[in-house]
Amino acid sequence: MAVHPRRAPRSPPLSSHLPAQARGCSDPSTGSGLARFNALSPEAAVAVLLHCCGSRRWAQRVAAHRPYPDPGALLAAADEASYDLSQADLSEALASEVPVELDHGASYAALLALDAAHAEYERNFGHVFVICLDGHPPEEQADQLLAAIRRRLELEADEERSISADELRRLAQVRLADLTHWLTSQDGVNAEDSGLFAPVG
Repeated sequence: MAVHPRRAPRSPPLSSHLPAQARGCSDPSTGSGLARFNALSPEAAVAVLLHCCGSRRWAQRVAAHRPYPDPGALLAAADEASYDLSQADLSEALASEVPVELDHGASYAALLALDAAHAEYERNFGHVFVICLDGHPPEEQADQLLAAIRRRLELEADEERSISADELRRLAQVRLADLTHWLTSQDGVNAEDSGLFAPVG
């Protein structure tokens, strides 16, 4: 009997970490998503930032530098914090990631191949495969993902860890942009949007 490929678990919806005034405030005076992020309590800010990168020190550092005057300043601070991750911080962040979940019509054969490649990668490197697929059309993502896993399986552990750290940095940038966009919404997050902040391998 064929075993179905793994499906990545979803992390709790981001809305569960937000105070009521950030979840669905209809008062336009509250401003943009960045303004709402700046106004979160330290605990709430760290909680939502952990959906962007699983290193607690990274999240605490980005939260501590608020308020940010503009999105560029937030992304620059996140980049700086990403580059300063210790090996322990990086291990913590990698441990929080889950494999990429493809929901865009990938064939069963492609999903089986990806499942096998993910398993081999995890056996070799001890953590899930991390890649930022932002900018790749959904219909190309399965091929891009499989090719990248196979290519990176050939690398030495230190080189692959360095690449994984950079992919985490890129993912954090994308997730931060999603976070500020989400906080701009006045109606909160819907069922589809709740997956935006699930860690992506």
